[in-house]
Amino acid sequence: MEPHVTVDLSPEGIATITFFHPAQNAMPSFLLRQLAETIQETGQNPAIKVIILQSGGERTFCAGASFDELATIQTEEEGLTFFSGFANVINACRTSPVIILGRIQGKAVGGGVGLAAATDYCFATQHAAIRLSELLIGIGPFVVGPAIERKIGVSAFSQLTLNASTFYSATWAQDKGLYTEVFATTAELDTALSAFARSLTAYHPAALQELKKVFWQGTEHWNTLLTERAAISGRLVLSDFTRAAIVRMKAKNQ
Repeated sequence: MEPHVTVDLSPEGIATITFFHPAQNAMPSFLLRQLAETIQETGQNPAIKVIILQSGGERTFCAGASFDELATIQTEEEGLTFFSGFANVINACRTSPVIILGRIQGKAVGGGVGLAAATDYCFATQHAAIRLSELLIGIGPFVVGPAIERKIGVSAFSQLTLNASTFYSATWAQDKGLYTEVFATTAELDTALSAFARSLTAYHPAALQELKKVFWQGTEHWNTLLTERAAISGRLVLSDFTRAAIVRMKAKNQ
C-alpha cells in the first residue's frame, strides 16, 4: 500500500484519521504535512464532535522519523523544515477545538511517542511499548519532548530519554499517564474506544471545547517553542556522529 492519510466520518460526528506508511509507519515530511493539515481541517468541521487518531497496520503505531529522509538533509534549514513536521502535527492536535482520542495498537518510537502524547485521551494494547531512541543517532527528543513531558512528567521523560535503547511496556506508559487504558487485544481496544467516542458525542460540544482549552492551558507558546526545538535537531542531524549513526541504522533495518 502507498503512504496515505485518510478521514472516515460517522453519522454520529466521529472522524477517524488514519495515517500509514509501509515502513512501519515511519513519517517522511510529506506525510507529516498531510497529517497536520488533515487534523486542522477536520477540527474546523462543525459536524465533527470527536476525532480518533490512528495508524494502519497491526504491531507498530509509528516508528518515528523517516531515516531515508533524515539521510538526505544537507542544511540546517532543511533540518528545521523536517523536524518542524512533528511540531506541526503536535500543534495541530493542541489547537484543535475537538477532543482527540489516540488508538495505539503497537509500538511507538521517537516521534510516534510524541503523537500519542499529543492526543487528549489515549487507548493502547499491551503491544504498544514505547521508546525514545533519538540519542542513539546523536540527537534528542527535542520537538516531541514538551508533549511527552506534559503527560508523564520530567522524571519519567528523563528516564525514557536517557535509556534510549530500552522499550518500556504499555503498562509502564499507562502508569506514567501516557495511556489511559491498555487492553490485551486490538479487538478489545476498538470496542472500548468506539463506546467512549460515542459517549463523548452526547455531551455539549461547547463544554468539550472549553475543556480542551483547559487541558492545554499553559502551552500557548508552543508554536515558538517547538520551532526552536526543531532547529536544535536540524542542526545536530548534520553532525558526523549522526550521519554515521543513520547509515548504521538504515543498514540494520534493511
